[in-house]
Amino acid sequence: MNNLRAIALMIAAMVFFTAGDTGIKLATASISSAQILIALGLFGGVIFAIFTRLQGHRVFTRDVVRPVLIWRNVSEIGGTALMVLALSKVDLSLLAAIFQGVPLVVTLGAALVLKEKVGWRRWLAIMVGLGGVLIIIRPGSAVFEPELLLPLAAMIFLSMRDLSTRLIPTTIPTLRVATYGMSSLVIAGLILMAFGEKLTPMSLSVSAIVALTTLAGVAGYWTITAAMRMGEVSAVAPFRYSRILFALAAGYFVFGERPDAWTLLGAAITVLAGLYIFAREGRMHQRK
Repeated sequence: MNNLRAIALMIAAMVFFTAGDTGIKLATASISSAQILIALGLFGGVIFAIFTRLQGHRVFTRDVVRPVLIWRNVSEIGGTALMVLALSKVDLSLLAAIFQGVPLVVTLGAALVLKEKVGWRRWLAIMVGLGGVLIIIRPGSAVFEPELLLPLAAMIFLSMRDLSTRLIPTTIPTLRVATYGMSSLVIAGLILMAFGEKLTPMSLSVSAIVALTTLAGVAGYWTITAAMRMGEVSAVAPFRYSRILFALAAGYFVFGERPDAWTLLGAAITVLAGLYIFAREGRMHQRK
């Protein structure tokens, strides 16, 4: 029963994250990526800081200068800035398809950086899954678009963020980590402003979209955290891939996107490879 509840929460988290991506893409039609990042960082940072205090924890401590948290925040800045830029230039469904490679890159990084043991089957799954990402992007072909390098770079940065999260001591409250990560988006916005992006007045409708996007991100964070704490990782984690279905639906109904057969094939290969890795990791944990 706990696993069923956790799976429901994980699916809900993917709905919230897709809603947030949709909101960002809608907002980029009216305001700059820098302005979106600053707004998300300010609103989201304040919300997480309030929740941190309500749990009885201090918000800012010496933890902020720990190398592992600096690594995570830098990765958050790079990954989210590139993701927002990507949403302003490429289809939501394409970005979501490429992002299905994040668990593969995290597993790869865990083997190379953290020296975690990865058997030949998972190595093969990683290679096959990353091959699926290449099918989506199709570098060197006539249909290749340079803008697709943005979500690819974002995927790498966000994988680094998830990898560094594994190294954060359990003594540091999760909400404090979230406060640092969300607040760092203000820095990402200021960096984009340094490269020429401008701030403009936001209409009431755009302000509402940004506010709802922030709330969707916070809700997604809460539900995914609750899901991973409530259920078994091997049972719950694979449902992260439900996000691609919601993204395809949002792309179709909101933006009129029509992914081609190669994109769908590449996404299917990447998802299947990730599911296989989750299944192998689940079996290894059961043996232990």
